Amino acid sequence: METIVLLVAFLIVLSSSLILKIIYKIFSKKDNINNVSGYEAAKKILKDNDLEEIKVGKIGGELSDYYSNGEKQIMLSTDIYDDKSIASVAVAAHECGHAIQYKNNYFPIKLRNRIVPFVNFGNTVGYIVIMISLATSLSKLFMLGIILISFAILFQLITLPIEINASKRGKKELLRLNIIEKEEVPGVKIMLLSAGFTYLAGLLSSILQIIRLIYIFQNRRRD
Repeated sequence: METIVLLVAFLIVLSSSLILKIIYKIFSKKDNINNVSGYEAAKKILKDNDLEEIKVGKIGGELSDYYSNGEKQIMLSTDIYDDKSIASVAVAAHECGHAIQYKNNYFPIKLRNRIVPFVNFGNTVGYIVIMISLATSLSKLFMLGIILISFAILFQLITLPIEINASKRGKKELLRLNIIEKEEVPGVKIMLLSAGFTYLAGLLSSILQIIRLIYIFQNRRRD
């Protein structure tokens, strides 16, 4: 049972990553009709939303894109930054969606930022507590450990709708500013949906890991 749960968690994460890479490869080879690069799309969206103070930079790697509110910058991976594909404008718009969330004081993203210290503490201390509980078979100590590491699941639960919302905002801006045409919307949706699936996969994997720990603890107590 323990091995099966671990394998399922691994396969969920692996499959989501593979799906995203396959979808990205498909739409990174399809140029958008208006010949707009990821960088140009990001700059246009930011300018129209009065967010010109946010810089758009380039970073190495594949799909390593992110938005940093503290640094007020969007970092786009090299291909996303330079290419004029459907994938490029979709990813760039998604990151702009996060910038717009902060501007509009989107509550879920504020809530997620507030629980980060608890998540970090829970991940650091929680597994230590669980290891001690497994050695001593103390159920109360084990439950404390589970509660501590569950902050990470709460973080992922909040992150999922944040990512979905950022994608919706980004897609809306792409259409509103005529960066993409209506016939390109399905491609943008598929690209963003596959990216969002990786967050869902991460959440499911974390839940399965907790189930695995509970199974291990119960077996230790029986022994």
